[in-house]
Amino acid sequence: MTKSIAHRDLKLDNILVDDDLNLILADFGYATSTTRPLNSYRGTKTYMAPEVKLLVNDPNIIYDGKAIDIFSAGVILFVIVVGIFPFIEAKPEEPNYKLIFENNFDEYWHNFDAENLLSMEFK
Repeated sequence: MTKSIAHRDLKLDNILVDDDLNLILADFGYATSTTRPLNSYRGTKTYMAPEVKLLVNDPNIIYDGKAIDIFSAGVILFVIVVGIFPFIEAKPEEPNYKLIFENNFDEYWHNFDAENLLSMEFK
């Protein structure tokens, strides 16, 4: 069954693992229904989608709660695989995010030694 809920603060700190290695989401303090337009500044900056950050300058921006949760999940996955954050904040003036924003992926991945990352063996 699909729930129309946006967590809006997905981060490593809010993911628990049980004895069977099932993931459990915690801290639903910012969670809300996705059946209405969302336009409040919620979340943790290092995991926050760029459209939420835009609310600082334009309080009329509406965002998709499911999409911002997917963005945060991507940041979480990056941290788990690479071991560091992909950028400090998702805003164009941040150096690593700027590379993504400008589609400069070769230079971006060079910063993370992508050759070694992509040749890792998972056991």
